Amino acid sequence: MSPKKSTTMLKRNIRTALAAGSLALVALAGCLVGPKYHPPAPPQIAASNYKESTVNFKDQPGWKVARPQEAMLRGKWWEIFHESELNNLEDQLNLNNQDIKFYFEQYMQARALIAEARAQYWPTLFATPTYSRQKTSGNLSQSTLANTGHTSTMWTAPLDASWSPDLWGKIRNEVRTEQYSAQVSAADLAGEILVEQASLAEYYFEIRGQDMLQKILNETVAADQAALNVTQAAYDAGVGDYIAVVQARNTLQATQASAIAVGLLRAQYEHAIAVLLGRVATDFSIPVRPVIYTPPPIPTGVPSQLLERRPDVAAAERTLAAANATIGIGYGAFFPQLTLTAAGGTQTSQIYQIADWPSRFWSIGTSASQVIFDAGLYQATLHQYEAIYNTDLANYRQTALTAFQQVEDALVATRNYSQQIIRQQEAVQSGQQYLDLEMQRYNTGVDPYIDVTIAQTTLLGDQVGLNTLQVSEMMSAVQLVQALGGGWDVSQLPTPSQVTKKVPASLYKMQR
Repeated sequence: MSPKKSTTMLKRNIRTALAAGSLALVALAGCLVGPKYHPPAPPQIAASNYKESTVNFKDQPGWKVARPQEAMLRGKWWEIFHESELNNLEDQLNLNNQDIKFYFEQYMQARALIAEARAQYWPTLFATPTYSRQKTSGNLSQSTLANTGHTSTMWTAPLDASWSPDLWGKIRNEVRTEQYSAQVSAADLAGEILVEQASLAEYYFEIRGQDMLQKILNETVAADQAALNVTQAAYDAGVGDYIAVVQARNTLQATQASAIAVGLLRAQYEHAIAVLLGRVATDFSIPVRPVIYTPPPIPTGVPSQLLERRPDVAAAERTLAAANATIGIGYGAFFPQLTLTAAGGTQTSQIYQIADWPSRFWSIGTSASQVIFDAGLYQATLHQYEAIYNTDLANYRQTALTAFQQVEDALVATRNYSQQIIRQQEAVQSGQQYLDLEMQRYNTGVDPYIDVTIAQTTLLGDQVGLNTLQVSEMMSAVQLVQALGGGWDVSQLPTPSQVTKKVPASLYKMQR
């Protein structure tokens, strides 16, 4: 065959292949099997405000939500507590926390899976150059092989191409599944950041509570030591009983033991903060500073906004979208799969002829495959995907309900603790008055010292109880902010197109 005729035939075959590819692309644009995704309906919310935020305490002091209630926290939510040391610690958190880095790398992995799925849109090209040398048997006189008994050399430089057009949307559904899964990973990352931020705030306020408790106990130890000195002096002067000395010494020793125990919890909270910041606990410390905190008014927003403010709710909804796309993948398995192939290159026995025009070869073709019988495998797989979707739907609804529960729980806890604190402060005042009166009665010889010991123990219990309530109130305030989603909202969740973009190399270097 002449080179001109061969070239004409090659062009005709290429046009045929392009026409087949064009038809496939038309089908690709028009066919997408599987159910269309509709976001789940949120729980029906009739109330315009959270129930626990509307309890009437207008005539009573104590914590209340911020007004107007429609306002929401934004950005660095911890700054609402106006604590500069806490602000500094929180700013260090995102850069060094290893759990956050773990979730970040999972997010990067999810984005890489999108690129893997999108790669199926394009043809696959293979270049497999080969060299072989062989000798055939000389005793093949009855064989159809030519040149029996001869040695031959073969140089081949082929290029193979294969492409399976996405006729039924299987690849598109796979890409969507990975995109939605990457959004889930992004929401999980945001949720983990919020958890770590809230944990840091809680540990910080726990430390300050321990510092205040240490101050209370140290002052009590000093007072008990003074009382022991008085009773000892009275006994030495012959005007007191030895039992009073023993009772005073016992009270002092018990308080000293309690004062020593405070250091344990404080150290453990300090070590926990070091880990959150990605630092070695041995080289980290927080200065002692006894402070009494009261939570500020916290803007709660309205209930209808809550589901858009919670990363875990966003993750549950995106998981549902991914499950719906997976059902589309299951539907696509029921339809024929088309594959277009092409191969070409050069082949010669002499290496110097590898680029010569007569050394060329080529082939093009297409094939279709369709499962005729699989004993119900594809049908069972589709049912599995549908069950996964229904499971994720139930999980989404449960996550939404839990979100409202957590907000209401934190609201009632913060409000109730503030009311308890008011009463406990009154109890501390009464306890101090009780101790002062009892000391007067003891000094005048009316009551034995055991009554003073009881009064001391009562006052210390009241002071410790007040400190515990004040710390608990701050914990519940932090938990309320966390339940409200911190400063996050769904607008910060990257879109499918954003998670599909190539990740800048600088972002990887920043995380190393």
